Amino acid sequence: MFCSKCGKENVEEAKFCVDCGTPLEKSSSNKSKKATEKKTEVKEQSTVTQQQTVAQQPQIQYINAFDPNNVPYEYRPITMWGYFCWEIIFAIPCIGWILLLIFALGGTSNKNLRNFAASYFCIFIIALIVFIILALLGIVEVSSYMDFVN
Repeated sequence: MFCSKCGKENVEEAKFCVDCGTPLEKSSSNKSKKATEKKTEVKEQSTVTQQQTVAQQPQIQYINAFDPNNVPYEYRPITMWGYFCWEIIFAIPCIGWILLLIFALGGTSNKNLRNFAASYFCIFIIALIVFIILALLGIVEVSSYMDFVN
C-alpha cells in the first residue's frame, strides 16, 4: 500500500504512513496506481533538483604553475641572474654605492629590489664599521710598535 500524500510504500496492515504519518485508507487498485505514479513523479523531481544543484555549484580552477608575468611590477620577483647583476653593480665604488643608497631608500617601486638593496646596504655599513675598527686597531698597534722600537 502506498501513501496518497508522499508516495511512500507501507505494509498492507499499516494504518499510518511510516514516512509522513498520514492516515492510510484501505484502497482499491486505482488508488494504489495513483500513489505509484505520484511516487515516480516525486523521484523524478528530486533527480531534476539534484542535477540543478550540481549544475549551480561554482567551478574551481586550480593554478598549477606560478606565472611571474601576471604579477604587478612592484611585486615582481628578481631572478637569480638579477640578484647577481645587482650585486656586481652595487659593488662598483662610488657609482654603485650611490645606486645602492637610492634603491635602499625607496628609489624603485619594486619592493623586492628595494628590500635587496636595503639588506645589501646594511651589510655594507657593517663591513665599513668592521673595516674602520680594524684600521684603528692597526694604527694603535703600529704606533705602539714604533714606541717599543725607539
